[in-house]
Amino acid sequence: MTIHPTAIVAPEAKIASDVEIGPYSIVGPDVTLSAGVRLLSHVVVEGATTLGEGCVVHPFANLGGPPQHLGHKGERTELLIGPRNIIREHVTMHTGTASGKGVTTIGSDGLYMVGSHVAHDCSVGDFVVLAKGATLGGHVAIGDYVFMGGLAAAHQFSRIGRYSFIGGLAAVTKDVIPYGSVWGNHAHLEGLNLVGLKRRGFSRETINALRAAYRLMFADEGTFQERLEDVAEIHAGNPEVMEIVDFIRADANRPLCLPEREV
Repeated sequence: MTIHPTAIVAPEAKIASDVEIGPYSIVGPDVTLSAGVRLLSHVVVEGATTLGEGCVVHPFANLGGPPQHLGHKGERTELLIGPRNIIREHVTMHTGTASGKGVTTIGSDGLYMVGSHVAHDCSVGDFVVLAKGATLGGHVAIGDYVFMGGLAAAHQFSRIGRYSFIGGLAAVTKDVIPYGSVWGNHAHLEGLNLVGLKRRGFSRETINALRAAYRLMFADEGTFQERLEDVAEIHAGNPEVMEIVDFIRADANRPLCLPEREV
């Protein structure tokens, strides 16, 4: 364990034997730092916060601060960060709320660029990238392999499906289907995240099936519900297409990002 003499570390904190805590960092009493964690300098880790193995946290990040929620009365809530995340300068991640899930969860192997923010009660998957200044409101749920562009923002309670792409400066106020690509203010669906799918090694057959399902689902004929049922029937054996169908069916009360219609 390496702790710089200028760092302030509560004796109650649970710290693995090979953790590195850099200059002027502060570690609170209810913090757990797992094996291989590195706090480079000027990092604040407070609240009931756990950092998974191998996380690297850059200067001036604040992890585990209380939620920005007027209903929060100081209850003990948590922030759980999975292994091998890279957390860059000025990133903020807050604990949950007692009226919500009580915990904010971050998956593994993510990259959180300068000034990005994860609010209370969010659930973030594995291999997620939040570019510079990207912001998640409270209770946002993000699936694995999502890329969120610089200065984009997701409204509270939004759902963002796996492998989707959020363009820079996008204002996401509606749910984003898995494999989707959205941008704009307010954000609208621009198609599938084809670049991301190819980079992640999805087969040509899978991509073609997703494209066919997308064209049918967002066609002009019939109602959206009718088209959704047609997609589910035609592509019942395709797990990627059915992931989109199941995502939409899981919360029919949530508005969905849709393609813009020509006037």
